Amino acid sequence: MKLFIRTMCLMAALSSLEGAAFAQIHTPIEAQERTTSERNLTSSPSPLPSQTLNPVVVTGSGHHQRLKSTATPVHVLTAQEIHEQGITNFGDALTRMLPQVSMAPNSMGSFLRLNGLGNKYILILINGQKLSGDISNNVELSRVNMARVKRIEILDGAASSLYGSDAIGGVINIITDQPTQQLIGLTSDTRVSGHGQLTEAVTLDIYKSGFGSYTSYTHDRADSYQNTDLEYKKDSETETQRTIAPLFTGYRSHVLGQKFTYSAGKHWALNAGLDYSDKLTDRPETHPDLPGGTDYEMRYKGLRWTAGGIYKFSAKNSLQATFTGDRFRYGKEYDVATKTNAIGDYVQSKEQRTLEGDLKAILSLVEGGTTIFGANGRKDWLTATSGDIDQHVYTLAAYAQHEQRFLRCMTATLGLRYTNHETFGSQLTPKAVLMASPGDFRLRATYSAGFRAPGLDEIYYRYFSVNRGKAQIIFGNRDLKPERSHYVSLNAEYRSDAVAVSLTGFINRINNMVVRQDIPVDEASRTALRQEFPEMTERQADKLERYSHYQNSDLGDVKGLQVNVSANIFRGFNLSANYAYTYARTKTGGEWVTMERSIRNVATIAANWHHTWGAYSLHVNLNGRLQSETYYTAYEDAPGFGIWNLNTTHTFRACKWAVIEPSIGIDNLFDRVDRRIDSANRKYALYSPGRMLVAGLRIQFK
Repeated sequence: MKLFIRTMCLMAALSSLEGAAFAQIHTPIEAQERTTSERNLTSSPSPLPSQTLNPVVVTGSGHHQRLKSTATPVHVLTAQEIHEQGITNFGDALTRMLPQVSMAPNSMGSFLRLNGLGNKYILILINGQKLSGDISNNVELSRVNMARVKRIEILDGAASSLYGSDAIGGVINIITDQPTQQLIGLTSDTRVSGHGQLTEAVTLDIYKSGFGSYTSYTHDRADSYQNTDLEYKKDSETETQRTIAPLFTGYRSHVLGQKFTYSAGKHWALNAGLDYSDKLTDRPETHPDLPGGTDYEMRYKGLRWTAGGIYKFSAKNSLQATFTGDRFRYGKEYDVATKTNAIGDYVQSKEQRTLEGDLKAILSLVEGGTTIFGANGRKDWLTATSGDIDQHVYTLAAYAQHEQRFLRCMTATLGLRYTNHETFGSQLTPKAVLMASPGDFRLRATYSAGFRAPGLDEIYYRYFSVNRGKAQIIFGNRDLKPERSHYVSLNAEYRSDAVAVSLTGFINRINNMVVRQDIPVDEASRTALRQEFPEMTERQADKLERYSHYQNSDLGDVKGLQVNVSANIFRGFNLSANYAYTYARTKTGGEWVTMERSIRNVATIAANWHHTWGAYSLHVNLNGRLQSETYYTAYEDAPGFGIWNLNTTHTFRACKWAVIEPSIGIDNLFDRVDRRIDSANRKYALYSPGRMLVAGLRIQFK
């Protein structure tokens, strides 16, 4: 064993010679990346380099490192990759490039899954701070400002030692960009395609003498559409009728962001930002002769502010403080007059508010080591009219992590978080990682624990609503236990400037999963429910077949295998292929069942070629997603599919300060469409309306 370690260390020592020059540079890694990126944007035309296979990441370890050096495996989607595929939507960025992610859009928020686990088990961060506000446990992803995305980092598995509650299935951290080299920059980015899909983003950046102002506005819209206008009548799989219910619900959204930064010399940096979002669905109105219409649209509004600063004692020692406030609310805005509401009336359903403060010290206390100490305080409020809730809860936490390099080729990370939840008391979540790094190889073993405190809705709900004449009743449960997970993974990786190959196997075991259990209604319970909800009519009560309440199920079990390959085949041509096998199950009442909406096999493939001739550059990107059937417990499984997209981008450098970049492409090249007739027993996995021409135009002034 000693001989094996010494051999790996010798290989590491030899390979480190090529990075000696990089190690002697004393500017932080993030600053180096920013300087290089901005120099490329303003330099004279030259052949474009292939994609970097070793970007900077922060999510896995809590401090900036090159991807090759981080002990915890992280997936990275860069702004360059997203742009080359012609993507302007956050959901598309994830699903086109990551096989372990799936998305199901609907009028109540996009249903996101990562490695078989649903939205409530995925912690979504913006610059390391939680994005709050959900609809039926689905975070409203339209709040993400894609115009400001620098990269998206995805961490698989439990990560509660650094990030606290909700980080059971994984963490998605959206890193935004604020240039610090140019004096002024203006960018307009437009994308249009079929079914009224339009995205328009405008950014204005000003930076001078340490002061930065970054303004952005994004408008996104899409029309509702159907792939078939038929549905099976209730309790029939042979008799059909026409419907106007959409497969995809249209919307209109706006995101406005403003951020200020100030750098006072080499040690101090301050920032403050504000983001406002507004979204309104665009569904067909109620029709006197056809089912599927609605009397109202869903309106969502979000307001998020951040303020913070960093003090750098030296290049490797800093103290950071961040404060975040978030308010999100949604409700019904009527566009059809009813007995109780006029056109234009707004009836709020739910409001969530959050205040959070985080203090973190990143220190180099010993040679080859990085230590993190942190403290976090958070308070959440929930007011839901339909759920009869007006509650709040606080969480206090302290955490520590130490990463140490030893024997020149080994790195170990140990972390621990103590959390005191107002309702569920104390929680300890540890993390341990060991990495061997002989040369360009990395061998990683990870254990991490996660926990999730049940939401205020799951605890206190007393929910009653009526949808299309049918009553829906949900009860919370004050006796719920926190969900806890144990995540183990083994990873082998080879990464050089030309090739990156990674193989990861993992197991994620979850205890006390909170599920919504359906309970059949009998005459006794029907009478009791009428007394509990006197607003329920006798007709609605007679139609009531079941009600729901939250409970802890026995166990969740997710096993998976991931293979990731990326290569710069030759200068200007990059090829990547990713595969994810996921076997996700839940055990309730002693019986194992496949987890709802899980997908066993998914692959994503992307080929990108670019070349420059003088002041003109051409980018060609072909990408595809291939997946097997999607499993449902109470519905028939949705069939698998394969989708391919082609995008070409044409860059014209008009002068030193202006770039014009038209693009044209085809989404769903082979016109794959799920035209199955809708029924009460049917769900969908493929939501594409078919082949569509896509056009875009980006104009940059720098």
